[in-house]
Amino acid sequence: MIASERVEELQKLRHTAAHVLAYAVQDLFPEAKPTIGPAIENGFYYDFDRKEAFTPDDLVRLETRMREIVAANYEMTGREVSRAGAIEHFKDNPYKVELASDIPDGEPITLYTIGEFTDLCRGGHAHTTGEIRALKLLSVAGAYWRGDEHKPQLQRIYGTAFPEQSELDAYVEFLAEAERRDHRKLGRELGLFSIEEDAGGGLVFWHPNGTIVRGIVENFIREGLRERGYQPVVTPHIVHEKLYEISGHLENFSASMFGPIEVEGQRFRLKPMNCPGHILIYRDALHSYRDLPIRFSEFGTVYRFERSGTLHGLTRVRGFTQDDAHLFCTPEQLQYEFEQTVEEALRLMRAFNFDDFEYFLSTREHRGPTDEIAEAAIRAALEKYNLPYQIDEGGGAFYGPKLDINLHDAIGRKWQLGTVQVDFVLPERFDLKYRGTDGADHRPVMIHRALAGSMERFFGVLIEHFGGNFPVWLAPVQAMVVPISEHQLDYAYEVRDQLRERGFRVEADASNEKLGYKIRHWKTQKLPYILVVGKSELADKTVSVNERGLPDGEKRAPITVAAFADELTVRVNRKN
Repeated sequence: MIASERVEELQKLRHTAAHVLAYAVQDLFPEAKPTIGPAIENGFYYDFDRKEAFTPDDLVRLETRMREIVAANYEMTGREVSRAGAIEHFKDNPYKVELASDIPDGEPITLYTIGEFTDLCRGGHAHTTGEIRALKLLSVAGAYWRGDEHKPQLQRIYGTAFPEQSELDAYVEFLAEAERRDHRKLGRELGLFSIEEDAGGGLVFWHPNGTIVRGIVENFIREGLRERGYQPVVTPHIVHEKLYEISGHLENFSASMFGPIEVEGQRFRLKPMNCPGHILIYRDALHSYRDLPIRFSEFGTVYRFERSGTLHGLTRVRGFTQDDAHLFCTPEQLQYEFEQTVEEALRLMRAFNFDDFEYFLSTREHRGPTDEIAEAAIRAALEKYNLPYQIDEGGGAFYGPKLDINLHDAIGRKWQLGTVQVDFVLPERFDLKYRGTDGADHRPVMIHRALAGSMERFFGVLIEHFGGNFPVWLAPVQAMVVPISEHQLDYAYEVRDQLRERGFRVEADASNEKLGYKIRHWKTQKLPYILVVGKSELADKTVSVNERGLPDGEKRAPITVAAFADELTVRVNRKN
């Protein structure tokens, strides 16, 4: 079976499993009103209106009933009905009545039945419930009817289903590993960041350890920017609303913007994008073709309104910092400049141990006369570096086609991070110019690039990719010096200071705990090295190295502080 057929069959199976879940809920909790239940990428869900919350014990009961329904091997049968017939059938369920009422004229309205349960559905199912050979209910979450927080809040039960038990077992183990790597949990345990609800959801507070790692990532990106001739700029966090009227963001992006702030009768907005600010800097001076390309870069913090139900740790927030850059070039320079951004994107991702990528050329929904030029530049860059890509029709921004770079982490999950866009629209909207070789004014082309995407999302992905076990060059604390007793504490400080002088991030444990406790504690903090110092190490001026990742019980011979510093230097330089 080819991949596309496999995906289609799984979708049908899981869609059927959603019906089975609704059937089980109807049997065990008849007061619960079923609403919608689609198949999703890794399983299915169904939303229910029920006053009492579903409990873990309820999920166990429901799963047992679902297996009974599966074992009965009910046939899935469908029939077409009139709108009035559908409304009559579901007259006691206002959600189904609303759905039936909203089906456009001319589209078929169908009801599907398994056993004694009938649902309003478009179709796409397994033939019988018996085809579901493995299923599991996973969790319960809140969800608003039709995703609107002004409408009733429902309970969403998530589950998954597979044609074979072995596939389900593998997926359950995958979920357990994903939970172990959850950046929200590790963020708390490792003191990296927090989301403080007193300050508002979706706003990140970076703790010292997290700030150190973020700074290392930023410095790595800045090195690449300097080498490629980018000039740093800084733009305000709040600007006049008219700027976004000119750019088109207010017309095309307003649902993702925070509302206006009125000051002295004028309306201001928290910036959702950095590009208009960079455009104003470009427009502030006259430019010749000799000046181009001009490359502005900014770690710019932007603010976007995300519904509270969609917020998720660092990966979906309301305030985030982009590694943003905008290039202004001549049409003749476009190809080279775009290729340079692709090179830098690959350098960035590979430095952080990512090596499995997907590339998407995202076209604009409403194509303009310059789209062919922009798309050709993106295609040529991808083909130059032999990068296979797919087309995402209509996935581009309103101001231009783009290249989206997705990556797969250590356990195979896909993340969308880097984006590079070609833009002929905003230079036109802002009447940008440069003086050409012919002495006339010409319009520059813009390239928008954010290769990490946002520092928050990128950091969240890094935490999960490494499972909190940051490589030595990224670790906020690279080594902890642990004295066996207070008699070696001064020597522990001496070792710490020697390593700090070599530029390493090292601390000393001055607690009065037993050695075993201290080692176990620092291992839970996922430090790359724990350096134990006792009587013999003090006498020999050495350290005993406890290295993360070595098999339990495997010990290294004590080495001098200088030798250990040389080892750290090699690992940092190799970025491992």
